[in-house]
Amino acid sequence: MTTANEALTKASLPPALRKWHEVVVSRDPLVLHDLLHHDVVFHSPVVHTPQIGRAICFQYLMGAMTVLNTNQFKYLREIVGQREALLEFATEIEGIQINGIDLISWDCNHQITDFKVMLRPLKAVNLVHQKMGEMLQKIAERS
Repeated sequence: MTTANEALTKASLPPALRKWHEVVVSRDPLVLHDLLHHDVVFHSPVVHTPQIGRAICFQYLMGAMTVLNTNQFKYLREIVGQREALLEFATEIEGIQINGIDLISWDCNHQITDFKVMLRPLKAVNLVHQKMGEMLQKIAERS
């Protein structure tokens, strides 16, 4: 249930962040695709090098939404600037509590240009690494 204060807060969010929240709820691949800048950079908590480009970032984020966005997923707090935001989240997978942040930057056209995910504790990082590997393999097999 959304309270009046939450609705007002959501309405006052920058357009890119409002769209991101829409994607998290709807998991709509078309909305996500349009939200990502063609040169977006994705920083994974388990891949050493940044992943550059809409196609690869799209795959990682759709995979992450399948792995992390369980019925336990919730954003705990948000620190929002003009063109960037830090969103702290919590979720649970296979009994392991996961705490993390999404650090998101966007351009003047309200497209995400940089997306960094950080996770804790180490057990969570290892589990997400395993689950994301499985998810990305399934995506690659379908392509």
